[in-house]
Amino acid sequence: MTKPSPDDPKTLVSTDWLAAHLKDPDLRVLDASWYLPDAGRSGLAEYQAGHIPGARFFDIDDISDQRSELPHMVPPVEKFMSRMRAMGVGDGHQVVVYDGAGLFSAARVWWLFRLMGHDNVAVLDGGLPKWQAEGKPVTTAAPVIRDRHMTVQRRNRMVRDVTDVARAAKLGDHVIIDARAPGRFRGEVAEPRPGMRSGHIPGSRNVFYQDLLDADGTMKSLAALRAAFTDAGVDLDKPAITTCGSGVTAAVLALALERLGKTDHSLYDGSWSEWGMYADLPIATGAA
Repeated sequence: MTKPSPDDPKTLVSTDWLAAHLKDPDLRVLDASWYLPDAGRSGLAEYQAGHIPGARFFDIDDISDQRSELPHMVPPVEKFMSRMRAMGVGDGHQVVVYDGAGLFSAARVWWLFRLMGHDNVAVLDGGLPKWQAEGKPVTTAAPVIRDRHMTVQRRNRMVRDVTDVARAAKLGDHVIIDARAPGRFRGEVAEPRPGMRSGHIPGSRNVFYQDLLDADGTMKSLAALRAAFTDAGVDLDKPAITTCGSGVTAAVLALALERLGKTDHSLYDGSWSEWGMYADLPIATGAA
């Protein structure tokens, strides 16, 4: 059976949808390719080698709070606004975000736009790999940029800090969902960043972000998404906090929850890069 089209300009759109709307005057496409330090890939270099026509490069590491020692934390509102204006992205635009892995770092930028109060943003299902596999156009040409004002109304409820998460873990009034690979969650595999302890936040549940994707890198059907969460012991009736290694793939979980119609979710921005660094924070190992 063919999976139904995901097209929803507030969450996820297909490559066919984007191709049909590519010349819309108020569409803005962002290439948010980002990779772990040990991946041996550069998002910017890949963008320069070929990108979807009109796409701007969104540098996750640069458009962040660089006052923090933690990687790519949420940028100050003023920085986000000014960088988006310089990229020609602003009020009234429909934004589509993609990445070079399929469906990975683009979700982080989707979540960041939502945090900043913008709902007309979607992730490209299957990303650049699916776009290219279908023979759709790519270019090396730089986009024409025109300034566009952006209004920001930050939704603080969508992001959590370490104090919030520690409280939630103690009280059990939220379900904490970890997007990392099972070996990292269980503490059996060393973290990719040096100095990190291994394990997970006590009481959290593990939904590996790749288990939400089909073999072609597109997001699974709604029924399969729901099953992935419930099979992992996630109580979808509780407010959710998503987490991962550094706040990137936690956003894939957030996107999946939003697809399921669950809106009471937030993201732990520091994620394991913060929790795993502090010896006074409790950790658990094993499957639970």
